[in-house]
Amino acid sequence: MTIGLGLGLSKYPFESPDGYWRWVELCERGGIDSIWQTDRLVSKDPILECIAVTAALAGATETIHFGMSVASIAFRDPLLTAKQLATIDVLSKGRLLPAFGLGSSFSADFRASGTPTKRRGKRADEVLKLIHKLWHEEDICYNGEFFRYDHVTISPRPVNQSIPLWIGGSSEKAIERVARYGTGWLGGIETPEESARVILGIKEALKKTGRSIDKDHYGATFSFRFGNKGELESRLALKRLGKRVKDPSKYLVIGDTEDIVKRIDQYIDAGCSKFVMLPIASDEKETIQQTRLVIDEILPTYWSFNRR
Repeated sequence: MTIGLGLGLSKYPFESPDGYWRWVELCERGGIDSIWQTDRLVSKDPILECIAVTAALAGATETIHFGMSVASIAFRDPLLTAKQLATIDVLSKGRLLPAFGLGSSFSADFRASGTPTKRRGKRADEVLKLIHKLWHEEDICYNGEFFRYDHVTISPRPVNQSIPLWIGGSSEKAIERVARYGTGWLGGIETPEESARVILGIKEALKKTGRSIDKDHYGATFSFRFGNKGELESRLALKRLGKRVKDPSKYLVIGDTEDIVKRIDQYIDAGCSKFVMLPIASDEKETIQQTRLVIDEILPTYWSFNRR
């Protein structure tokens, strides 16, 4: 098992694009495994579009991997999405990490895009199946409930012949979806205990589908902050998450290096080896500070682990 510590962004905290690219350069030079962008179309907060971000990162970086955390697949067109991501994979020399989720039925993105939420799970299944086919097959004929293809081909296809198709979600249906279509699982708002349950469920479901997923392809996402819970930004983060879960402290970590390493280790014990860590920060300065602390104090903890 190789531990990969990536950093993700939801809100855009930078004063200018120059600040964003300084952060990206810091991540790449500092040894961060990957960069991830949250998907949100409708929001009063500034949030970048996730697929456009991966395209920009393909041209601005050389070695770091990058992905979407996670892209809502149920209202995306499979042909356009497959073509966009194949192009990004080609131009980045295989560094793209596609990750998809169903998306909440309460999301404003569905309403604004005019996408029905009814049977969105079935639609998502078709989209995932078709994206995989478009990436790997020469000539696709398909007659489904939502999409029909008559001898469809895209070119160029991804240069990464093993391009991942990570899928999020923790429901029983999501677990079945990962077992049928996914090459990995990327958790969202799950505690280490909940992640362990999902991973076990996926492994059991894989026995029914006759497929396998590499043990390195299970990931966790959580917010973190070097600081204390009394700070304004910490209180705001706990309050926001408290609207969705009973005990938000189980789903994010605020503290010192030891506290953050302990939480990572709990996820590792649950079966996760890839991480999307979202810094809790109020602005550009704090985002840079939190990132430097990860590079200086967290990454060295796992260097020896990865050399085993």
